[in-house]
Order: sequence, then C-alpha cells, then structure tokens
Amino acid sequence: MTLAIVDAGGANIGSLRGALSRLGVEASLTADPATIRAADKLILPGVGAAGAAMTRLREMNLINVLRAATQPLLGICLGMQLLCEHSQEDDTECLGLVPAPVKRLARKPGLRVPHMGWNRVTATAAHPLVADLGPDEYVYFVHGYAVPVHGCTLAVAEHGGPFSAVIGTDRHFGMQFHPERSGAAGANWLKRFLEL
Repeated sequence: MTLAIVDAGGANIGSLRGALSRLGVEASLTADPATIRAADKLILPGVGAAGAAMTRLREMNLINVLRAATQPLLGICLGMQLLCEHSQEDDTECLGLVPAPVKRLARKPGLRVPHMGWNRVTATAAHPLVADLGPDEYVYFVHGYAVPVHGCTLAVAEHGGPFSAVIGTDRHFGMQFHPERSGAAGANWLKRFLEL
C-alpha cells in the first residue's frame, strides 16, 4: 500500500509520519499531483486557518487534484474541515467533498475556545472506521471550529454541546482530533483508516 500525505503545511507532519511509521507504514509527504494520484490512500493534515490552507492548496494547484481523487482520503483536524463545503473561519469555500458546513464553536461562560485537551469520542453510526470503540475512547483536540452533528457524522465529542469528531462518506473521512498525538487510541484510529 502506498500512502501520500498532502503537503498542505502544518506543524503536525512530523508527528503524523512518526505515528504511521510505528504502524509499519512509510508515507511520502508530497505536493506532486502525480504522486497524489498514484497513492492508494491519502491523508490531508492541517494546523492553522481555513483561508490560508485553501490558499496554499490553490497555489500548489492541488484543489482539483483532491476533488478528483478516487482513493480513500482522510482529513485530520483542519484537514477534516477542508473536506467540507464551507467554513465560517475566514468565510472560506472549502473542497466540497463532504456535504457539511464548518462552524465556530460556541462561546459560553466557563468554556474555553479554542477547545484544547482530551475528550471522549462516541460512535453514532455503524462504520468500520468507528468499529470497536470502547466506552472511554479519549483523544486529543485543538480547534476553534467544528462540523455540527450532521448526516455524515460517524462519531461525536462534546464541548459546550455535541460536534462531529469523525465524519465520513463513501471515500472521504475526517477526524477533528489529532490521532498522531492521541497515544494508543490514536494509533488505532489510524490503523482503522489504513485497513478500510
């Protein structure tokens, strides 16, 4: 299996490659359209703001490449949000691969936004990506925007209300959390994606 990590920028690339390497998978970090098209699976990571990330993808001529990709594609954190139609962050048109919006997390008294820390994830649909989740499946989040619970939601977490922790369609998947920074639980999430 060949796995390509789309070089969309972000500080989590080293951690992600390390987590994949521990699973026995060497992933290429690339912005080359031919390499992306040839890979068996794709990961779109992201840290930062939606507008800047979409500008980077546009400058690298990768928007149409990603929209046309037929292999399984996993978006992580901001990468998950970029798979969606539109983000309130910077009023950004995203890739439109998942028919869902991205909205700012609600600010409430005593509730910190951005949401940073470990939260429990609970499956809400039957899908191999969320199979065999334990009742105390905790993973690490860092985000100020999220996909509301939607028809594409496979698992939820709570921060002032439920939001989509995992989304999925036929071949496009997203994890709002950072599996590469979530220890053994995160490794299991990556493993499930690789086995799809």
